[in-house]
Amino acid sequence: MNEHLLIDGVVMAGRPRGVEDSVILRAAADLIGRVGPVGLTLAVVAREVGLVPGTLVQRFGSKRGLLLALAAQSAKDAHARPGRERKRHERALEALAELIVEPMASMATPETFANHLAFLCIDLTDPDFRRHALSIHRAQGRAIEDLLKEALLAGELRTGTDAAALAASVQAIASGAGLTWALDRRGTLGQRLRQELDNLLSPHRPSRHDLEDS
Repeated sequence: MNEHLLIDGVVMAGRPRGVEDSVILRAAADLIGRVGPVGLTLAVVAREVGLVPGTLVQRFGSKRGLLLALAAQSAKDAHARPGRERKRHERALEALAELIVEPMASMATPETFANHLAFLCIDLTDPDFRRHALSIHRAQGRAIEDLLKEALLAGELRTGTDAAALAASVQAIASGAGLTWALDRRGTLGQRLRQELDNLLSPHRPSRHDLEDS
């Protein structure tokens, strides 16, 4: 799409406006939440970002190529996110909560959650997509365990807490809470995730007696 300049009432063609791949991929992710992976087309994405479909074909080859690029970017983000969240929060458990909640921020309704879940179904059945999904899963698991170990050393968790076992439970909650929320629709997804995480961690937090003895 060309930019146009209005000079003295005359529309003049400007230089072609460049759109970064990252912008296109963010738009595709947003659209998946709105229309699902089946409803997503190169034409829809192109219209969203102000390009012609042929430009997306040149960059990504096909809808599958675009979705694979989105999956690869999501995996890259998943590896970078733990470090960003840790810098933003003073306590390890605060960073952990945000690490779990932030990726779900775009799923504000059960419908958007269902559409993203449909994309996950592709991850589970297509080996090329599964490779990226597994990378995200493993990166999240390592980050959760590292934050729990840090919380244990800092006294945010009781001495003797099995960080590895607890990390597996945290990750299970991160994966499953959305489904129960989409069914019963109580509160927001972010609220549900925080509540379930708090319920899981509460028995492992030091009591007042533990703190007095330390």
